[in-house]
Order: sequence, then structure tokens, then C-alpha cells
Amino acid sequence: MNPLTNDCFIRELIFLKEEFPDCQSYPFRLPFLQTDSLLFHPKVTYIIGENGMGKSTLLEAIAIASGFNPEGGTSNFNFSTYDSHSPLEKYVRLVKGIKKPQDGFFLRAESFYNVATQIEEMDREGAAGKVIDSFGGTSLHQQSHGEAFFAAFNYRFRGSGLYILDEPEAALSPLRQLSLLARIHDLAEARSQFIIATHSPLLMAYPKAQILEITGKGIQERQLEETGHYKIMKQFFDDKDRLLHHLLNADD
Repeated sequence: MNPLTNDCFIRELIFLKEEFPDCQSYPFRLPFLQTDSLLFHPKVTYIIGENGMGKSTLLEAIAIASGFNPEGGTSNFNFSTYDSHSPLEKYVRLVKGIKKPQDGFFLRAESFYNVATQIEEMDREGAAGKVIDSFGGTSLHQQSHGEAFFAAFNYRFRGSGLYILDEPEAALSPLRQLSLLARIHDLAEARSQFIIATHSPLLMAYPKAQILEITGKGIQERQLEETGHYKIMKQFFDDKDRLLHHLLNADD
């Protein structure tokens, strides 16, 4: 685990376990809460794990505690289409670095459509300047899901920022994921910090990063080659026919 550093906008997340109402109900029973705190890499921290391990819940709590809207966007977005976020942000404390981010964005793949709609509503209200101009000037609803994501990455993410991304690969082809990796590098070199929940081994390959894997036993730091995501993809491409034979003929 990386030592605390003032280069981080967010240095550490502490779970206030003594204030938990119980340890049996959601989200307080999630396995990552076996850990007392998390330290973050000054450039990129990946949070990975199988479905149901609570990656999105953890990322959501970090984002809300950082001042972002639960459904995504910047700290200036305050809309709500469906109040479904967990109360976990009330039971965490962020340890921040000396410097404050000059930019920031919380991107959730599942609710990015709602962010795009909110941008159009804000612009219809006639506020000074068009919000969509900071996303490249073209309606996000008039672009494919992947193109809309990239409009945010390329235009709205300006550097010196805190960027929290929940499964950004969801709408991206492998080539686009590599392009996103290059964009992450550019922004990380421009004094930005990323916290990313992902299933993509391509995104996890960024060398100036740490990978935190949630399992049923808590959270452990991993190297890319140690992750289940990497191993299953390598197994598939190393011997695709054998894997498919066992997978598709399991009942024979």
C-alpha cells in the first residue's frame, strides 16, 4: 500500500465502524467493511472485484463524501431522478491532502444518461453560458453512449482534478478503452487523481497505479497479473478451445 502523501487530493478513507447502526443490514454487511481504512494512490487507484462485492457502493460513498451528486456529474450538479444511494457516506471520513482539486467529476455508467438530461435542462433554463460547451458543444443525447463518455473525458476533464469513475469501460470498445488509458495518463501527469471501479484488465494495466481487490475476505492490494480478471482473460486467449470445451460441455 502506498504511504500517505500530500500529493493526493484524497489520501485515506476511514470507516467509522463505531457509528454503524448494525453489521447485518446493507450496506454494513458488505465484505470491504472488514477493512478499517483505505489509502489511495496519488495518481490512480483501481477498485475491482466480482459482482455483488460492493464496488459501486464504495465508490458512491467516496464520491458523495467528496461533494459530488450521487447520480454523477460535477459538484455543481444537484439533481435526483431516483434516490437509491446507500447511507454509507454518513459513516466514512476522508483524509484529504493539502491541495484542493481545481476540477472534478463523478462518472457513473449506469446514470450518465441522467447527467446528459440534466445538462440539457440546465441549458434550457438559460444560465450564463452553455453547460454543454464544456462537453464539446454537441448534445450528449445525440451521440452514442461511448462517444458521450469520451466527450466528458476529452473536454470536461481539464486536469488538476479529482475524477471518480464507476465502470467507465461499460460503453467502450477495447480500442476506446486504450484511448481512455492514454487520457487517464495525460490527466494524471497534469496533477489529477483517479479512483476507478472497473472490470477491465486493459484499464487496470496503467503502471502508475494501485489495484485494490474486494473479495469475501475484505480488500487486498494486487498486481495486475494476480487479479482474477487478468487470469480468466489470459486463460481464454491462451487456450480458448479448451476453456470453451469445458464451459459448453459441462453436463456431458
